[in-house]
Amino acid sequence: MQNTYISSLIFAFLTSISVATTAAPSAKSEAASPIAAQMASVEQSIKVNLNAADAETLRRELFGIGAAKAKAIIAYRESNGPFTAVDELLEVKGIGKALLEKNRDRLLIR
Repeated sequence: MQNTYISSLIFAFLTSISVATTAAPSAKSEAASPIAAQMASVEQSIKVNLNAADAETLRRELFGIGAAKAKAIIAYRESNGPFTAVDELLEVKGIGKALLEKNRDRLLIR
């Protein structure tokens, strides 16, 4: 009898918590929206100059570019002169069309 009473109390307690958390407004989603919008605008505004960026900047700011590919970009630039077009990045070993398209909006030539 006592086990039934305790079980009923635990069930009632857990049910009330469940209802309270479901009914309560979520503060996280409201706060996350402006932050997500700010991050998206920051990500869109970052531009990397292929002719001036060092290997660390290339690695940090471009998608899919690690230390080896960043060094390959720098080596290509040093041996062939400055980039004249963003598409010239395809000449660098390890850079394919998909990787270029991921980063096209982040790249500029000056």
